[in-house]
Parts: sequence; C-alpha cells; structure tokens
Amino acid sequence: MLIKTRRSWDIAENQVTPEDVFLNRRKLVQRAGLIAAGSALGGLVACDDGAGQANMASPAQAANGADPSARLYPVPRNQAYTIDRPITDEAVSSVYNNFYEFGSHKKISKAAQNLVIRPWTIQIDGQVEKPMTIDIDDLLAKMPLEERLYRHRCVEAWSMTVPWSGFPLKALVDFAQPLSSAKYVRMETFLDPDMASGQKARWYPWPYVEGLTMAEATHHLAFMATGIYGKPLAKQFGAPLRLAVPWKYGFKSIKSIVRITFDRQRPTTFWQAVTPREYGFWANVNPAVPHPRWSQATEEVLGTGARIPTVVFNGYADEVAPLYKGLENEFLYM
Repeated sequence: MLIKTRRSWDIAENQVTPEDVFLNRRKLVQRAGLIAAGSALGGLVACDDGAGQANMASPAQAANGADPSARLYPVPRNQAYTIDRPITDEAVSSVYNNFYEFGSHKKISKAAQNLVIRPWTIQIDGQVEKPMTIDIDDLLAKMPLEERLYRHRCVEAWSMTVPWSGFPLKALVDFAQPLSSAKYVRMETFLDPDMASGQKARWYPWPYVEGLTMAEATHHLAFMATGIYGKPLAKQFGAPLRLAVPWKYGFKSIKSIVRITFDRQRPTTFWQAVTPREYGFWANVNPAVPHPRWSQATEEVLGTGARIPTVVFNGYADEVAPLYKGLENEFLYM
C-alpha cells in the first residue's frame, strides 16, 4: 500500500484555481475588472512581486524586446507544490509591483518596460571549479523547467499566490560546480542607470544584491523563476531570471539576475546596507516578530481585500525550520 504524506502547503487538486482560468488572460481581466489594481499599503520599504506577459514572440517581436523564450511555456506543473489559496489574478499582480531600479512606487510596470532583456548573460564566479558566463537562453536549455504554486509574502504585510515557472536553484548550483569552500551564494542584478532611472538615486547601494547560505540555496523549495502564469516573466516581475524563496519576505527574491557568486563570506545585502535596523540577511517570515514600523501578524491578500493571519515561515515551517537549528542567536526574522 502506498501511503502519501501531505506537506504543510498541500491541498486537493480541485481546490486550486484551474489552469485554463489563469492562462486565459481575457477571462482574468473580465473577472478582475472591478478589483482595485493595488492596496493602500505605502511607504518606501523592501519587497518584490510581479506578473506575466505575451505568450509567443515572433522574430520581429523579439527584436522589439519581447522574450524569445516564450515558446518554452507553459511548462509541466510539479504536483508536489500546491497551496491552500486561490491563485492571484494576473490582472491584479501585474500592476502592483516593486522594482526600485525603476522607481520607488507600486505603479512601476510601465516604467519597467525599459528593461532590455536580450542579450542577457549570467556571470558565475567565485568559489567554483570553472568561472563562466552563460547566455540566458543557453541556461534555460540546460535546466529542468517546471511550474510550482507558491505563496509570496511581502515585508509590507501583503501577499499573493503565484504559479512560477523555472527550475530548482539546486540545479543551477550543481551546474556551477562550487568548491567546498563556498558557504554562500551571492546574487546581483544589472547596473544601468541610463536604462533604469531608479538607479540614479545615489542614496541606494546599487546594484541590488541578495544572498543565501549554501544550505538554503540547495533546499528543494529555493527556485529560480523564469516565467509565471504559463508565460515568460514580465519585465516588471524581474525578467528574465529571478529568485523565489517562498519562506522569506519578498525582498530576498532578487530580480533580473546577472551575476551569481559563490563566496566564503556572507554578503551584505541591498536592504541590509540601506537600513540594517529594519532589514537583515535572513528575512524569514514570522508573525511574532514585528517590523520596526508595523506588525507582521496579518497580511492583506492582493485582489481580495481580505486580511488573514500570517504563519511562521509563510506556511513552509515543516520544510525549512531545520535549516536554522543552532542559529537561534541570529536575527532570523528581519
């Protein structure tokens, strides 16, 4: 007899929003027509979010900035990663985004279209057997693409549920062949103030940098997102390559990655450098640990107006809590 142990985020398949609903943009737009494009959460705070874009790219469209990887999507859904909430409508999530490279407001989707996503290369260096630079499309051809349903919790106390497409970060770690001396994975986004006007703000420590321990990076939940809603990532969502670590606050999920460095030393991350009293290296979700300026006990679910209790590690505690044994003296929840 086969006995299946359900993970903490599992639900029955009939409780998940049907694939034909979120893949049909017209239906999504009709359903979301009366929904406010964003909630009234304000302030300059760290977070990360986004949405999808056109399904196929002709050669002419690719020359004009469309994503040539569109032919790869949709990808098969990994049924091991389901969740207990409906998928957030694309029409809602696509217009409520943080992308500080293009400005500090939520209505960033239009400005983010300035992002040039081809050519796009990723530098892999540091404590690896052989440093390299690889084109994003060559990387996609080498990775096992799949779709996962994940919760996403912003440090600003709002949340959404998204169908990421991409590949396990562990697959990229294995491809990079890090040395045993590598303890951390440091990730960096692009630096181009002429393209991204937000990078002209000199009070921020550009480029955006984030990092994980090797144990976090090789955990099965750590995911490199290349698409969403059955399509390539939209530009405002961090195309063509971003991180998704669902048990952490959204600002850890760095967008538009151009460099991955395996390092001996823990990196100083972007928001940690901006205001270390409010943002640390770990940023694990915990409703019992408030942000210095607001509570983390509840969250607003985008597109619904509902406010629900936040759960520790964003609902993934059974899977990730063991990563932090022996680190109780660290600031794990900021």
